[in-house]
Amino acid sequence: MSEFRRVTDSLSVAPQITLDDVAEAARQGFKLLINNRPDGESPDQPDSAQFEAAAHGVGLLYAHIPVTGSPTPAQVAAERVILERAPGPVLAFCRSGTRSIVTWSIGEAESGRRSRKELVELGRAAGYDLSGVLGA
Repeated sequence: MSEFRRVTDSLSVAPQITLDDVAEAARQGFKLLINNRPDGESPDQPDSAQFEAAAHGVGLLYAHIPVTGSPTPAQVAAERVILERAPGPVLAFCRSGTRSIVTWSIGEAESGRRSRKELVELGRAAGYDLSGVLGA
């Protein structure tokens, strides 16, 4: 099972999950799964359609916002809107979890909901260094 790293009460991130992890996410109370990994990035990863089917099969909402490198403003905005509309806790994942937490943190910083210092601290607590991304 992949490690789900709690960032806030409403967001956790994870390195690459398996299709079996989707059911575990539902058991843990997540309501939405966000896949930030592009299809085909690695030959052994399930594709978005497989994750979507697995998510819907256990009652989770699903979104695919593939990020390559740094997230674009459009990707940040799309993720922010999806997160704002989420009916409960969200699990976002990519290869290492970094693109997921970076995309979220940029959206939080731009919206003014959280200070850059708070975001760096939340990232650090979840095992990610956001200081270079957020300049804090």
